[in-house]
Amino acid sequence: MPRDFGESLYDVLTGDDEGRACRDIPDSACREQPRNFLLQALSLAATKTGDGLADAKLVLPWLLTALGAPASAIGLLVPVREALALLPQLLISAQIRGLPLRKWAWVAGSIVQGLAVLAMTLAVLTQEGAAAGWTVVALLAVFATARSVASISHKDVLGKTVDKQRRGTVTGVAGTVSAGLVLAFGVALATGFVPLTVTSLALALMVAGALWLLAALLFAGLVEEPGATEGGANGIRDVLGQFRLLADDAQLRRFIAVRGLLIGTALAPPYLLALTGADGGAELGELGLFVIAAGIATLTSAYVWGRFADRSSRQVLITAALLGAVATAAAATLGPTAPLVLPLLLFVLLVAHQGVRLGRTTHLVDMAGKDDRAAYTALANTTIGLLLLLGGAFGLMADAQGVPPVLATFTVMALAAAWLARGLAEVQT
Repeated sequence: MPRDFGESLYDVLTGDDEGRACRDIPDSACREQPRNFLLQALSLAATKTGDGLADAKLVLPWLLTALGAPASAIGLLVPVREALALLPQLLISAQIRGLPLRKWAWVAGSIVQGLAVLAMTLAVLTQEGAAAGWTVVALLAVFATARSVASISHKDVLGKTVDKQRRGTVTGVAGTVSAGLVLAFGVALATGFVPLTVTSLALALMVAGALWLLAALLFAGLVEEPGATEGGANGIRDVLGQFRLLADDAQLRRFIAVRGLLIGTALAPPYLLALTGADGGAELGELGLFVIAAGIATLTSAYVWGRFADRSSRQVLITAALLGAVATAAAATLGPTAPLVLPLLLFVLLVAHQGVRLGRTTHLVDMAGKDDRAAYTALANTTIGLLLLLGGAFGLMADAQGVPPVLATFTVMALAAAWLARGLAEVQT
């Protein structure tokens, strides 16, 4: 990409047409900010598109159901994907901190994710039944663990290479681009343009794996200044010591509490699908409709949420929490009797979840000092990973009492998160 074109595109995306003075990164990093901004936006767009093509909440359950995998394997997909992407971070954060250039941790994580998804392609094309199910679950565990490395290293790299009031826009631009591509995928599924077969979705997995490898190549081109490496030793004592951050930082405690209460926006979509009977075993045409909902939700909200987060990530979290509460409350009351409204409510819920994701990422990066971002990120993500594992209890609750009480619980949690988020600091000022 020619430098002049790249800088012009950066100015358009960020509205930065009055000079590029930076407040939170050194002058050397500020000079490279347009290049680093665009490379990170492209890398994240590739991985987010891969996430849509290999969605553990929609695509993988459909594939395993079509292959006759056991329900026990299918039921582990989302917990394994979400929890293992978070839980290892507290153990590895010190090791990543020991790297002066942390972009290479992200590159390695992206390569492993790509190879794991490509291996899933081979598994679904050559295996069936329990063998296919447990192979995909095992590969998803490898994928999610590599994802944890990429997640914690990216927040640190983002904080070193992109200034405040630009970081949310990086994620927002990436989300918008990827949403358009995932939307096209959903339309192709819903209309039958893409053959509704195991083979067609296996090819989608292959494309997803290639996108992670492409993202690794792009991210390797970042110009990153060497960072502090003190505190890079690891061990149980160091891991436990990071929990002391909770005692020392009231804002971190409040942030983690808000984020924990907002896990309902991530857990709720399958329950909305359950109200229509569109679980993992649904027909592929229905799968396409929900992929379309996901794509439109991200396409219409990611950039807006990102720009909003650069002004006030606190307000983004409050707004997204209230929006999520509206969606889950409406689904709990209207869904059982008016299933046709569920795609619209799923759209609203996914818009809210996009706001939660962008708001929490931007808030954490801007809240933490440059030398503490990795530790703050690891501590927050590990805590949420534990809560996600406990979130499996909602499935038992749904079996015993039905889906509406579960959605009502998510509503109460989101309202509590909005109330707690009022006490978060305005970290962008």
